[in-house]
Amino acid sequence: MSGIVVGVDGSPAAQHALVWAHAEAKQRGTDLDVVMAWTYPYQWAEGFNPEWAADNDYFAKSAAAETDGAIDAMLAGEPRPAWIHTHVVEGAAPVVLLRLARDAELLVVGTRGRGGFRDLLLGSVSTACVHHTPCAITVVPTPDDQPATSK
Repeated sequence: MSGIVVGVDGSPAAQHALVWAHAEAKQRGTDLDVVMAWTYPYQWAEGFNPEWAADNDYFAKSAAAETDGAIDAMLAGEPRPAWIHTHVVEGAAPVVLLRLARDAELLVVGTRGRGGFRDLLLGSVSTACVHHTPCAITVVPTPDDQPATSK
């Protein structure tokens, strides 16, 4: 993959990162690879759940639909350009993003995803990507990325 790789996960921070990465790819005249990494909960794993194969397919299709929805929301009714590509990959988000960014010009992530620690400036995925990135990286803040203040 060359061009810009951006991670999405359905969070507001990821949507801001996608919008920023889209504008940057458009300005640079390069491809935009939109990546959604997904995993299924251990309760659904083979051996625990007799419907594992169907669930695995369900989670993959749900992740693909969520990725397409994020892109459609960003484009606001405009047709999808041929230079935007989607990649829905089973695996841990940092591992998937870092692997796909190996030959990229730029990796783009949001500050926080779906994790529960709202006061952190960086989430676990963005932190892992910052520390191990194989290319340039941009961490896009969201408007609410101000740390909480104590009273």
